[in-house]
Amino acid sequence: MIIVHSPIIELMDSLNSILSRKDFDEPPEVQAIKKYVQDEYKTAVSVMVRERDIVILVPSAALANTLRLRGPDIKRRCQLDKRLTFRIV
Repeated sequence: MIIVHSPIIELMDSLNSILSRKDFDEPPEVQAIKKYVQDEYKTAVSVMVRERDIVILVPSAALANTLRLRGPDIKRRCQLDKRLTFRIV
């Protein structure tokens, strides 16, 4: 059996070593927002944390508006300091 060293194999090994060190756990603010919305409104949302804000992706305009109005309560209960942005998907 002949073992051939290929740049693609080396790249895959390198990618595997990088990904094995990556922490894929959700940040605590993401977990807190998802739990808040699930507990209060029985709806699953997606959350993206960006440099200056947190984007909450919601399934309906009604929920987006309700959450926007509850923004100060969400920020207080989830201990957030970033601006909240709501996006309907």
